[in-house]
Amino acid sequence: MKKIPVALQLYSVRDDAKKDFAAAAAAVARIGYTGVELAGYGSLDTKGAKAALDAAGLEVAGMHVSYAAVRNDPSSVISDALLFGTRYVTCSWWPPGHFVSAQACERIGEQLGKVGEAFRPFGIRFGFHNHDTEFKMFKGRPAFDWMLGAAEPRNLFAEVDVYWAHAAGYPPARFIRDQGARIPLLHLKDKKELGKGPVDFAKVFAATDSVGAAEWFIIEQEEYSHAPMESVRLCFEQMRSWGRA
Repeated sequence: MKKIPVALQLYSVRDDAKKDFAAAAAAVARIGYTGVELAGYGSLDTKGAKAALDAAGLEVAGMHVSYAAVRNDPSSVISDALLFGTRYVTCSWWPPGHFVSAQACERIGEQLGKVGEAFRPFGIRFGFHNHDTEFKMFKGRPAFDWMLGAAEPRNLFAEVDVYWAHAAGYPPARFIRDQGARIPLLHLKDKKELGKGPVDFAKVFAATDSVGAAEWFIIEQEEYSHAPMESVRLCFEQMRSWGRA
């Protein structure tokens, strides 16, 4: 079993990052995280964020961006990814009202695949991050399946959020086993801190290990029992207790 590094989606500590991005990055590194996934740069510009992450010794596992950003200003997204030295750029959301049929989902996948095709010459892989809507069922298959089926694997990867799959009633381990070769980034999230909610992480990890394609575990916290930085510390400690960090 290969050791998969653990990153933090910085949206989890967004208020800290807005106040002082460099201090937040340093705190994340002290907890033990190897890397971060970006969702904006908080109090800094791109170059300032790069310097702060370098000073903290954190790698950039990936970047979350909007579809509007990659559609309207792809050159800026590409230049930022190259500056941060990440191979992974992920579309973070799609309007839920668009998921109305298998054909509609395929059209979304086709659009995303075209972005990935344009990014590929720069050594950047493009992917999509799910919420619960992407696990609506059409003709016996989740929307996310239809999206991925409409794009070449080299042009569109899946960043699966295990909590949102579970919340939609779809076993995340099943999706990982079915589509795992296309899942280099795995979002680990629970209702509260990791291990404090309904997600069966033993099955998630077993499926991930069986596929062997994941390159990063990325923790994301959206609901908190403590201050955000303490919550993400507890998540990391839970990963340690599972032997995953």
